[in-house]
Amino acid sequence: MFVAAVSIAAKPASANPASANPSSATPANPVPTADRQEFFAIRIYQLKTAAQEARVDSFLQQALLPALHRRNITGIGVFKAVGNDTAATRRVYVFIPLKDLNQFASLPDELIKDQQYLTDGKSYLTAGYDDPPFVRMESILLKAFPDMPHHATPWAGLPYSPDRVYELRSYEGPTEQLFANKVQMFNQGGEITLFDKLGFHAVFYASVLSGAHMPNLMYMTSFDNMAARDDHWKTFGADPTWKSLSSSPQYQHNVSHIDDIFLHAAPYSEL
Repeated sequence: MFVAAVSIAAKPASANPASANPSSATPANPVPTADRQEFFAIRIYQLKTAAQEARVDSFLQQALLPALHRRNITGIGVFKAVGNDTAATRRVYVFIPLKDLNQFASLPDELIKDQQYLTDGKSYLTAGYDDPPFVRMESILLKAFPDMPHHATPWAGLPYSPDRVYELRSYEGPTEQLFANKVQMFNQGGEITLFDKLGFHAVFYASVLSGAHMPNLMYMTSFDNMAARDDHWKTFGADPTWKSLSSSPQYQHNVSHIDDIFLHAAPYSEL
């Protein structure tokens, strides 16, 4: 299930980020490698104990990511919710970029035949019913927006920072038609262009094809720290382009609910 750090009903937040902190490191501006829209899988592991979290971490780092690399799948993100250590239910988010739906569909069968994967992930894969490695696992399938058809790695080449914040947002639409209107607002309406101009360091924007909260879209932006995130959203909310876009009669009432989740990358994450 999707449990957000912030849950907002009705209209989308009108606050948004300012340009990046000039005193901090500047992330790279990766160029998309293809115009064909990627697909993304997001796995969400729900955990109860530190032992489960450690087992999932070991499985991801030692077994799953290397197995995906053997299939030329890279740019994999592993994230944990801010405040995970004190949460009643811990969560680990895994972002997997895919070139097409065939790759998504064939992956489980390929992994189960990968002897190295089975060996490296044995503790996780062969866990007993009375010692499960997680409470529940959710899977979400997404398709990248046309105006950002490929995921980005905005912090590539920079040192890992535990303060870096990744913001994962899910926007639900009240109807399928109004949801499509919000997707149009991001693309033809120029919302993605505005995020880019203001330095939100997006990882992806995508429509959910299969998930628990449909119809919805999801996107992820990233910042040096929480203060930078807050500054960026303040600038976004005051921007004349956003004020014009959000007040346009064309784009009214197209969001019924927002889930806003704050994440830190795991040290072994590739994003």
